[in-house]
Amino acid sequence: MTAALAIDEVERLQSRVHALEQERKHLLAVVEILQEIGGTLQFADIVQSVALRLGETFGLDRCSIFLAERGGQRVRLVASYEDPAIRNYVVDVDRYPELRRALQTGETVFIADAATDPSLSPAHGVLAARRVKTITAIPISWRGVAIGAILLRTFRDGPSFSAADLKFCQVVANLTAKALRNAHRFERLQQRRDDGDEPRQREREQAALLGFMRQLLAVYPRPTAADGCGDPTVGSPELGRLVGVAEAVLAQEALSR
Repeated sequence: MTAALAIDEVERLQSRVHALEQERKHLLAVVEILQEIGGTLQFADIVQSVALRLGETFGLDRCSIFLAERGGQRVRLVASYEDPAIRNYVVDVDRYPELRRALQTGETVFIADAATDPSLSPAHGVLAARRVKTITAIPISWRGVAIGAILLRTFRDGPSFSAADLKFCQVVANLTAKALRNAHRFERLQQRRDDGDEPRQREREQAALLGFMRQLLAVYPRPTAADGCGDPTVGSPELGRLVGVAEAVLAQEALSR
């Protein structure tokens, strides 16, 4: 084997080792994300976990998650790697053409050089100052409709996004969509249960009141005129108190209808 062939073989092996290392890192990140988002049904915790994990995995300048409101009229920034305190901020989509395109087309938008891309010309100064290299907008889709997007920005002196990295981020976006859908279903079920509790509680209270009245009538027979001129409370202070309680309950029930 010549020296040139040996060098080529070493480079090929090094490239393969690097690819396997990247694949291992991606798999570990997916497992961690699944563990984190699988343990909660709160959408705020889900998106923040995803933003944090992606930001740490790639050492990003920015990792933000946006969700579109029904009808796509407004888009909200719901999680941010660089500022976890941001949770529900309405953004102007015109300032993020890559985000707008990802939401409209449902396809991943990759900008290899943010400093020279024509669509970002109004922001070239800011992007250069932050040393931004690439920008990627990956839609979060459910049943073919983009309900949000993950926005990733890398540093100019950092590693570039590879095809494997993009595929990994798309997998994460799909996992995020499913987790958000499960959280939405849970909230709907919880809301239905809460909405159903009030009429059931009213029915239970009415049943208890009727049972109380039946017991009251069974224990205290109808008085005669000789017992107290026909007044059912005469000669029985306890009966009078109970009747007063019943009247108060009935009056409150009438007001609440």
